[in-house]
Amino acid sequence: MSQLPEQPAGTSVPTSADVARLAGVSRATVSYVLNNNTTVRISESTRVRVREAAADLGYVPHAAARSLRAGHTRMVLLPAAPTPAGRPHERFFTGLEADLRRLDYTVVRYGSVGLGADEAARAWAELRPVAVVSPSGITLTPKGIGVLTRSGAKAVITLGPQPVDGAHALVMDQEEIGGCAVRHLLSRGRRRIGVVMPQEPGLAPYAAPRLAGAVRAVEESSSGARVQPLPLRFDEASAQDLAGRWRGLGVDAVFAYDDEYAMLLMRALQDARVAIPAETAVIGAGDLMLCRLLRPRLSSVRTELATAQPLAEMIDRLVQNPGGAPERHDLLRAAAVGREST
Repeated sequence: MSQLPEQPAGTSVPTSADVARLAGVSRATVSYVLNNNTTVRISESTRVRVREAAADLGYVPHAAARSLRAGHTRMVLLPAAPTPAGRPHERFFTGLEADLRRLDYTVVRYGSVGLGADEAARAWAELRPVAVVSPSGITLTPKGIGVLTRSGAKAVITLGPQPVDGAHALVMDQEEIGGCAVRHLLSRGRRRIGVVMPQEPGLAPYAAPRLAGAVRAVEESSSGARVQPLPLRFDEASAQDLAGRWRGLGVDAVFAYDDEYAMLLMRALQDARVAIPAETAVIGAGDLMLCRLLRPRLSSVRTELATAQPLAEMIDRLVQNPGGAPERHDLLRAAAVGREST
């Protein structure tokens, strides 16, 4: 078993007592100031003096000790999704982290690859987070949610296509992405529409509802159009194989799941001398910058993640008022952006 190196000789760890002596205040005052306790009246000049003393000494509060006193941490756990998130998700979570820090929460990203649902919940609970925002791809169960709440989590929030019983839900309606893409293709006169179904593990919770949304858009249009699922792995050989069979499929448009699959397939179609958009219109989802750099420029479904109330404030509200009925918030907004590929 490996051991941590010992503290170098002659080096002492600063304590709250050292900060109190330097600032000329009590240890309780140091605790109130550094833990941002606003229930006790402390002058701003004293707060500044305590913070300066802590900075001079290199002192930071002991998170474990603070959590023992409070019964929980100020930690919000953001488990990493088992599949890579797109750019809109990354922007969303980066903004969420910044907003939570401004509300005095510590944000921790947690790698959860390889963990089952209940196993992941137990691993998260060991850290005693005050809130957990669970990504799609790790399907929490009522049992796992119970483990988290009993360990001190005031709010358990799921992020994904469907809500989970017992947890607050941020719902990303993947059907709307598929519907938005197909409605755009229908508006361009396309009637035989392929829908790429990624074969990579972990994408089924997103791909299946996108296909369902595409089918629903066709049914609601009464246009006589049809939808054909097209399995595709994210590699050049699979794309080349599909492109080689393209003219026999009888499709005149394709919703390629997202921009990356669209780019992969579009390159293979061009290599097979399938004219875009004359023979086949192509649309992706995500609206990456690269969509505007391709030739032809790629149409896409632009998505935004947003809530009526800023998410960090919503998490803080749920933490401050635990025990309420689970809330559902629709998170996803989608709009087609037409370019040369359609």
